[in-house]
Amino acid sequence: MVWKPHVTVAAMVEQDGRFLLVEEMVEGRRCFNQPAGHWDPGETLLDAVVRETMEETAYVFEPEYLTGIYHWEHPAKDLTYLRFAFGGRLGAKRPDYTLDTGIIGPVWMTLAEIQAQSEQLRNVMVQRCIADYLAGNRYPLEILHSLTD
Repeated sequence: MVWKPHVTVAAMVEQDGRFLLVEEMVEGRRCFNQPAGHWDPGETLLDAVVRETMEETAYVFEPEYLTGIYHWEHPAKDLTYLRFAFGGRLGAKRPDYTLDTGIIGPVWMTLAEIQAQSEQLRNVMVQRCIADYLAGNRYPLEILHSLTD
């Protein structure tokens, strides 16, 4: 059996002391996550975070830096995740855009509101990404290299 970790991307956006999260239904459970999802074949990590943010929030996302890379093993499933979290800013919202299946919609929450909802966060990476963002972790996008033609 070949081990295949799930490579994912996430968008970190803060405006006026509130963080952009996505309310979603996952396996019958309502939860909150950053706009995030799987890296698809044929795209760069930056393409993936822009696409996932649009699919889950209808906002254009402009990645400006990497806030961290996270390894997490799901405690109840035989799944390993490798998440690349990007900080950036939002562009225009497309009001006509249809969000992905299972997505209830984007929500803006303060850190206190997120902490109060800790049981409803999708996984431990949500709070860790926020903590690293608040700690000032900012890595230039130039550390990422796509060597495809």
